[in-house]
Amino acid sequence: MSLEIRELRSGDLPAVTEIYADAVTHGTASYEFTPPTLDEMSSRHRDLTEKGYPYLAAIDPYGQLLGYAYASAFRTRPAYRWLVEDAIYIHPQARGRGVGKTLLVTLLDQCEALGFRQMVAVIGGASEASMAVHRSCGFELAGALSATGFKHGLWLDTVFMQKALGEGSATMPDLSAYPGTMR
Repeated sequence: MSLEIRELRSGDLPAVTEIYADAVTHGTASYEFTPPTLDEMSSRHRDLTEKGYPYLAAIDPYGQLLGYAYASAFRTRPAYRWLVEDAIYIHPQARGRGVGKTLLVTLLDQCEALGFRQMVAVIGGASEASMAVHRSCGFELAGALSATGFKHGLWLDTVFMQKALGEGSATMPDLSAYPGTMR
């Protein structure tokens, strides 16, 4: 499949809102119950990109947005600033076609180039497909929490996976560079 991976643009946000609404309504990746509005999704996008986090779009040859991925703070306390959490959402018709992995590989590269040292995946509903994509990119199981969410009449487990970026914890981070300076 031919894909263009690029920074998400404001014109992509209606499609992002639609993809996320499907995930909220039908899936367990998000523990939200009500799909956010376009205005809310635009605000979330702006908040992340203003802080310098990557937010990517996967576009097919016809210009359709097939999925998106972004990095965000895992926690906001300063000592966590070299750790990012990833999020990946794929259009229902594009799932299982390599879109998620292509987005994740690019996101990993961009986060490493920015100086982040670890990435964590927080996988709601313990999705086997999401765990497989992360495993294929070198993530390892870091732990699981049982029955952390209740959605669609089911108790859901949350799985944590982790991957070192660049030199990981082998060397000291550059305290003068992003993400150490935090924008």
